[in-house]
This record gives sequence, C-alpha cells and structure tokens, in this order.
Amino acid sequence: MNGDEQLLNGRDHDDPNPGPLPHRRYAALVGGPLDGLLLDIESWRPEEIDDGVALTTALFRWPGGRALYDPRPGEPRTPGPGVSCRFYYSGDTP
Repeated sequence: MNGDEQLLNGRDHDDPNPGPLPHRRYAALVGGPLDGLLLDIESWRPEEIDDGVALTTALFRWPGGRALYDPRPGEPRTPGPGVSCRFYYSGDTP
C-alpha cells in the first residue's frame, strides 16, 4: 500500500465505525494541501519516518505532482498507537 492509500481524514474509510483505528500508528500532516489529515505509518521502519514522504494529491497546483512532508529533526515521537509524530509541509514537486 502506498502513502496515498494510507491518508485518512481523521478516520478509516473501510471501517464500519469510522475513525482512526486505536491499534494503528499515524503521522499528522501539518500545513500544505493535506493539512489535518492522518497518514498511517504502522508498518514504517524508523528510517522511513525520518525520510518523510511525497504524496500525490488532487489538491495540488500541478496535476500528478506531489506534496512533500517531513518530520522536524529532534521532535519527539510517541511510541505505540495513535498519532506518533507530525510531518510538516516542506514544499511540492511536479
């Protein structure tokens, strides 16, 4: 599953009881076109989280482009389920 399929508007669309799943880990997206959405990072390795993510979105000035989101160096991460970290909008690419 790629990052685009793991975006949630604060909920899990496949679950009959929508909402972030209590046993999953998420990154909250801050700023940019995807501000306020959650990204499921449950299966990500720590180095993948460190690298950030480039996400395709229709809410973008370039069709097919990607919004770039990165963690802030040194910002703490919460272990376990729930919102574990934040990814901040750092720009976009066509």
